[in-house]
Amino acid sequence: MTIIQTPEPGDATGDVAEIYAKDERDLGYVAEYTRVMAFNPEAYRAWEQLVRAIIAQLGVRRFELVTLAAAEGTHSQHCRLAHGRKTLAVMDADDVEAVARDFHDAGLSEAEVAMMDYAKRVSEDSSAMTDADALRLRELGFTDREIVDITLAAAARNYFSRAIQALGVSVEVPPGISDGLRDALLAPL
Repeated sequence: MTIIQTPEPGDATGDVAEIYAKDERDLGYVAEYTRVMAFNPEAYRAWEQLVRAIIAQLGVRRFELVTLAAAEGTHSQHCRLAHGRKTLAVMDADDVEAVARDFHDAGLSEAEVAMMDYAKRVSEDSSAMTDADALRLRELGFTDREIVDITLAAAARNYFSRAIQALGVSVEVPPGISDGLRDALLAPL
């Protein structure tokens, strides 16, 4: 449980109420991480704008795969669960579960596996990365722009994951996540 005292959805006003309402529309409830991060609505909106700019170039499928790998690298239960649910919009549940358990053995393309390896490495120890890490992506056909966007997606996930972990946000299992998918998403952590 976080120490941050957030307003209840019925008590929120202004920008915070708008942010809460978006979660209610999209998720059916206001996620605990949204409640905490909306405490600074300007930063939350800037975060959302950054994510939209990355997705616009990278695409939803690639963004979600990168996010799952980066969340694994940061050991973020919150983000693995939330983005496991979001990935269901672009992959069927069995495929998401296979990716969650071991993306190396989930039937993904070589390029997607390399992209996820890269995102996980960004999240685990970016200071140890070398040109070879990005060159592997280029060898598999990623453009410089795509390499930058993959890096930004992983780094953005690091920002959000680390903030909600540091603030002690409660982990919630979103609706629509089966027990099998939940277990697969959390197993690598």
